Amino acid sequence: METGQKTIQTTNSLNSQIPNKLSIQISLSGLSFCVLNSQSNVIEHFQQIDFDKKLTPQVLLDRLSTIFDTNSTYSGQFETVLLIYHNQLSSIVPKLLFNEQNSADYLKFNAKILKTDYITHDQIEINDSVNVYVPLVNINNYIFDKFGAFEFKHASTILIETLLKTELSAKESRFYINVEKNHLEIILIENGALIFYNAFEYDSVEDFIYYILFTLEQLHLDQEHLKVVLTGSIHKNDANYKILYKYIRHIEFIQPIKTFKYASNIEPFSNYNHFIILNSF
Repeated sequence: METGQKTIQTTNSLNSQIPNKLSIQISLSGLSFCVLNSQSNVIEHFQQIDFDKKLTPQVLLDRLSTIFDTNSTYSGQFETVLLIYHNQLSSIVPKLLFNEQNSADYLKFNAKILKTDYITHDQIEINDSVNVYVPLVNINNYIFDKFGAFEFKHASTILIETLLKTELSAKESRFYINVEKNHLEIILIENGALIFYNAFEYDSVEDFIYYILFTLEQLHLDQEHLKVVLTGSIHKNDANYKILYKYIRHIEFIQPIKTFKYASNIEPFSNYNHFIILNSF
């Protein structure tokens, strides 16, 4: 496999006649799998697995391999396969300032990277920026061996692209919070432009609200009037929402960007709960 390629290619390409698309969200804290029938717009399969603790890349690969070996859903071919890497090892760089030879320099100020880490990037065309990040080469190699051609992106690329598309004609500020297990992303968009993006790890509700309030303070935002929009693993009855509601006046959950039907064996869920993977198709 040519690890320098963003799209992994092989002569045994996926069967384009098969309408099912597979997206896999990868993190050291958990895995999510989603299969979409692109002809009928039906979610045929969804699976989420949360780990009790962060795994090493090798243990993560072992878990992933076991899942594929024991679930017949993943034994066939797919029209497309997409890996979504969800980690804090990423940095957004304006395209005009980006130099691929300096990729490690963009990351080393806000992430701990190793000399052996493979660094790649996504183009975010909608705002002329580049997302530099670290994928997992062992996972890429395994997926290549199993499926052949596939693509991979960073989760924040999908998140930023999707939100900016909805905000192109907006005339006000929106403060987005994407909540996942033990980490969150904060995005500020003003007048359709990306003003701020950052990711934080948290272990408690106190950590959760601290990072949000600290960001509001640093950006000089008025929490009495700012519109805060939530996505991800959060709902009105959980502790994170309740503590956020103590400090923020205007909170709403994002409206679905894409709408899907669900196979009869899948209990429908709110699109904002799995916002990134659902907007990967």
